[in-house]
Amino acid sequence: MGLLIVGHRGAMAHLPENSLASYALAEEIGVDEIELDVRLSKDEQLFLLHDATLDRTAADDSARNLGPVAELTLAQLQAAMLDSGRGVVTLAEMYDATHSFIQLEIKDPAVVPYLARFFAERPEDAARTVLTGFDADAVRHAAEEMPHIGRQVIVTEIAKAEEYEGGLWALLDHAKVTRFASGFGGLTPELVEQLHARDVEVHVWPLRTLEQTREALHLGVDGATSDDPAQAIAWRDQILAENGVVARS
Repeated sequence: MGLLIVGHRGAMAHLPENSLASYALAEEIGVDEIELDVRLSKDEQLFLLHDATLDRTAADDSARNLGPVAELTLAQLQAAMLDSGRGVVTLAEMYDATHSFIQLEIKDPAVVPYLARFFAERPEDAARTVLTGFDADAVRHAAEEMPHIGRQVIVTEIAKAEEYEGGLWALLDHAKVTRFASGFGGLTPELVEQLHARDVEVHVWPLRTLEQTREALHLGVDGATSDDPAQAIAWRDQILAENGVVARS
């Protein structure tokens, strides 16, 4: 009985998402993994951002109404002031500043060949990474380019996976996954057991309540992603204690 806690974009309930400070707080809290988002600039540099524009995370007009980030150079992205008090974080900066296992979500399929080059030069970082995404084709491309790095496909609920031609199992086979992440909808202990029988790890998201934490433990999933990982860890440890299990230190 256990549950890995994954910090969503660091510890975004407390500090700006996808910032070095947010990643550092997540590690201080004691997360098992950090989930974050990778994109590609106009000049083919890898950086971390969830959205396709800077608008939502902008601190001032220097970062607003600049258009798609894929059409901006890294220098432009770094000059824009975000809510973190600086511009975007590069992928290399993040790896240099962290030691945790990383769930690296592919937000733009164009990043895949650039990630392959990046990890070829940084095998120690490849070893603490799983590549994730909602785009099954991008995840499959990642599997072909980087077969030594784990892959995870994400869905909002099991029903969405069943919409794929051939259903859930065809989706997982197509994406060549080692992990599967889903919202709680449609997940059952029996399905989790079937996934485990295929050597596929199972994660749930988002984890926002004590009851969802109980459900995650009941389902037998391997991990859960939370905006507030400190609270998620406290909930997990409370439930484990109720069942006479001492949490990992």
